[in-house]
Amino acid sequence: MLYQSSKKLGGMFSMKRKVCLVEDDDILRNSYELIINNHDKYYVVGAYDTCETFLKNAIRDSPDVVLMDINLPGMNGIEGISKLKKKLPNVEIIVFTVHEDKDIIIEALKAGATGYLLKHTRYAEVIEGLDNILEGGAPMSKAIARKLVGSFHRNHQSPLTTRETEVLSHLSEGKSYTVIADELHIGKETTKTHIKNIYSKLLVNSKADAIKVAKEHHWI
Repeated sequence: MLYQSSKKLGGMFSMKRKVCLVEDDDILRNSYELIINNHDKYYVVGAYDTCETFLKNAIRDSPDVVLMDINLPGMNGIEGISKLKKKLPNVEIIVFTVHEDKDIIIEALKAGATGYLLKHTRYAEVIEGLDNILEGGAPMSKAIARKLVGSFHRNHQSPLTTRETEVLSHLSEGKSYTVIADELHIGKETTKTHIKNIYSKLLVNSKADAIKVAKEHHWI
């Protein structure tokens, strides 16, 4: 669905850079549309709650920057990013999401995003992110940058598979089996199987011991 957005009136916005929002939370989308439209450098040319509707209007809107959520009804943001880059190869995309999972971050960047901000980011930092990306930078929330750097510091001689490492990393953050299954897009029983395999490979019998061994060896 297309929501109310700013229109170009008599050259009023001619010097401003165009932004599109793709966010299904009405309150959040409207809040950021207001913040961006009140800035002297940007205006929202289109605000959408699904990727499908946005993609139908992307060429018409021709935004300079897109703020894209990942968890959306229908097509998810990562698929949306990939399709958008085929339509508008030069558009800049900032992922705007609650997800801090390393693999989701990497998937989004591979799909064509250049920035990655978390939804608890302050309003001023979102504007800074728009400035940064249009100046050739890659804006990222500090927590996201830390996760990416940490992934390079891991000992890659780990006996665990990539998926097992992901599951154990989520466990170390205090997440439940249900949350882990949801965030990794796997079944709860599959999650439990991964955990059994982790215990077996690390020769431990508890979550606490598995996390301790993995951290000592820099496997997570």
